[in-house]
Amino acid sequence: MNTVKKQNPLTKRREPFNFMLWIGIGSSVLVFTILLAVYVIRKANGVYWTDVPLPGLFWVSTLAIMVSSFTLHLANRSFQSDRYPQFRLYLGATLSLGVLFVMLQLWGWYQLIEAGISTLRNPSVGFIYLLSGLHILHIALGITTLCWLVFHSLKNITYVDAFVFSVNPPNQLKFKLISIYWHFVDILWLYLFAFLLYHHGF
Repeated sequence: MNTVKKQNPLTKRREPFNFMLWIGIGSSVLVFTILLAVYVIRKANGVYWTDVPLPGLFWVSTLAIMVSSFTLHLANRSFQSDRYPQFRLYLGATLSLGVLFVMLQLWGWYQLIEAGISTLRNPSVGFIYLLSGLHILHIALGITTLCWLVFHSLKNITYVDAFVFSVNPPNQLKFKLISIYWHFVDILWLYLFAFLLYHHGF
């Protein structure tokens, strides 16, 4: 009688890039958790601390990043069903919304500066810059990987080339990892925005 030996989940061979991505996500979660804890402790101290309303453009940027997750989902569905023109369209929309998010965030910073709100006089503003700025770096990494994907989607413009590209396992893995990362940074911003909104208001 043949018996199937169960593989130990702790010693099971994992795809290295997928494993590295989740390690990176875990590290980012840890960093932001520490920063938010420092924020709460610093605010409780209350010295030189005054909550200021968040820039109104942060709302618009939040909408942009939420829509980008939806367009990436549509791009993924198009990719899986071999609808390559739609895939390129939704992928380009995702990239554009990511760039728009960064521009709106920086414009929000400009609103704070124009209002004369100084980080030296009010550390709460410094945390707005720190948290949103660190998140922008995460988004910038996602935009870079999306640029790579858009480039190859335009490079393989014919149906045959696009099909060969889409059935290539390494390319499928790359798109999967890019999608996971992008959805992560989107969710991360929603959490950060809710946190800052709770403490600062609109």
